[in-house]
Amino acid sequence: MKMNHKHVAPAALALALVSGSCVSQEEYDEAVDLARHYQARLHDLEQDHLMLEMKTEDLETDLLSAGGEPVPASYTAMEAELERLRAELDKMGENPDDISFYSFNDGSYLIRVQDQVLFDSGSAEINEDGKKALVEVCAQITGNPHGRIWVRGHTDNDPVKRPATLEKFPHGNLQLSAARAVEVAMVMISDGKVGADDISVMGFGEHMPLKENNSADNKRFNRRVEIYVSSGE
Repeated sequence: MKMNHKHVAPAALALALVSGSCVSQEEYDEAVDLARHYQARLHDLEQDHLMLEMKTEDLETDLLSAGGEPVPASYTAMEAELERLRAELDKMGENPDDISFYSFNDGSYLIRVQDQVLFDSGSAEINEDGKKALVEVCAQITGNPHGRIWVRGHTDNDPVKRPATLEKFPHGNLQLSAARAVEVAMVMISDGKVGADDISVMGFGEHMPLKENNSADNKRFNRRVEIYVSSGE
């Protein structure tokens, strides 16, 4: 499962976009920004692809050690679905609701929960309202057939500075995002009655933003927990 990507520097891509015509400096700058945006999205796709390769290799090893056959090629369709998921998210530029739901053609779906629904600033402890919201989310998940569930924690790029928070999370946003994803998963298991064997947990810190971290609104958009539920087919 190898995937080749051609990397193009933002300025070079912008130059390609505007070559052959006279453009203003403002138009050129906009083209450069657009090129940087798509280069960042390409990086996201590559990270998803790498994680999927690792997981598939682990499954193949487990099955072979148990005397089974290698993972069928159809299983790797999940790789393409995660890539398509990132592409769909790129198109979702609207201001998010507290809890947003996105469904996909293969029956999988994504539930995106903004951090303020679940946590106080700098905390990984889920408040009571957040627990109630997650229980409602879990009722939807468990009420229908599903496959693997990924709980993914994300932050903005503001460094952890508050002494009490830094004491709990000395490794900063990456540790905070992972701790939040773990807490969400534990509520899903204990209160939402989702099977523990169905859930994988990931923390990405500020490294997979949906928008540039250049405004308060964009940072709010990036602070989130994503629950991706595969169709299991």
